[in-house]
Amino acid sequence: MRAMVLERVGDALQAREVPAPEPGHGQVLVRVLACAVCRTDLHVVDGELPDPKLPLVPGHEIVGVVIATGPGVNRFRLGDRVGVPWLGWTCGACEYCQSGRENLCPRAKFTGYTLDGGYAELAVADQRYCFKLPAQLEPVEAAPLLCAGLIGYRAWRKTGEARRLGLYGFGAAAHILTQLARAHGREVYAFTRPGDVAAQQFARSVGAVWAGDSTAAPPVPLDAAIIFAPVGALVVNALSAVRPGGLVVCGGIHMSDIPSFPYRLLWQERRIESVANLTRADGEEFFAVAERTPIRVAVERFALEDANRALEKLRAGALHGAAVLCISN
Repeated sequence: MRAMVLERVGDALQAREVPAPEPGHGQVLVRVLACAVCRTDLHVVDGELPDPKLPLVPGHEIVGVVIATGPGVNRFRLGDRVGVPWLGWTCGACEYCQSGRENLCPRAKFTGYTLDGGYAELAVADQRYCFKLPAQLEPVEAAPLLCAGLIGYRAWRKTGEARRLGLYGFGAAAHILTQLARAHGREVYAFTRPGDVAAQQFARSVGAVWAGDSTAAPPVPLDAAIIFAPVGALVVNALSAVRPGGLVVCGGIHMSDIPSFPYRLLWQERRIESVANLTRADGEEFFAVAERTPIRVAVERFALEDANRALEKLRAGALHGAAVLCISN
C-alpha cells in the first residue's frame, strides 16, 4: 500500500510502498478515505513529542471504511464508516482508566505516534476506540472533527457557562469550536497572529463577534480563554484578558515555555488548566452534539503524496481551517 512514512525525527516524510497491515484480535482494517493534518503531527515530526514509533505512519484524524475485521470484532461490520482518533488504546486497569480518566492512562497508545496512523491507504485500529460518524458528514469534512473537534470540545467543556470566550490561535480547532459555541449562545473573541487580517476575517465569517491580534486586549473582559497555538507567552496574554474568576485552558499537547508573569495576573482566583488527549466518552458526546449542530468545516485538500506540503503550510500558519489528505474515493 502507499504510505507517507517518518523514518527519522526531523526529516521530511517519505513516500513508500509498505506491506498492508492485517487486523488482529478486536481490530478493524480500514480503507482510509481522508486523514486530516493536525499540529500534533508537526510536533511528532519535529521531535517535540518524545520517542515516537519509528518508522511511523503519522495521522490520527482518520475517516475510513471497514474492509476486514479481526477475531472478536462485534461493534462494526464490513462497509461501516468509522472515525479513528488520537487515543488508540488504554490499559483499562490503572486508577485513571478505572475512574473515567482514560485520557491520562500512563500506558496509553496513540494513533500516528506510538501506533501507525492514517497517512496511508489502509490502517488498523482497535474497534473499542473507533467512533461511528454522523451520516450527513462527508469524509473530508468529518476528518478534522477527530482531533480538532474533539480537543476543542473537551477544552470548551472545561469553561462551563462562560459566555464570553476567547480563542487564541485560529485554525482547525478554533473555527469548529466557534460555530459550536455560537450555536449555544456564547460570544467568541478570536485572537490571531499579529497582522493576520485574513485569519481575522475568517474568524468573523464563522461567527466570532470580534477578531484581533493575539497581543491586543479584547473589547470586553473574557469569562474564559482557550489557547490552541503552541506559544507559552499567550498564557500571559490570556490571563490579562480574563476577568476575576476566569479560566485559561491550554488546549495543545505541546507548548513553548510560559514566561514569568506578575502574580496580580493570576490573583482574584483566575485559573490555568490543560487538556490532555481525550476519552471515548468525549467522542460519543461530541459527535452527538455535532450531529444536531450545523458546523461548516473549512478544509484545504491535499493528495497523500503532498503531506509534507500540507505540514509546511500548517507550520507557516498559511491554512484557514484544516488540511486534509484525500486518499481514497
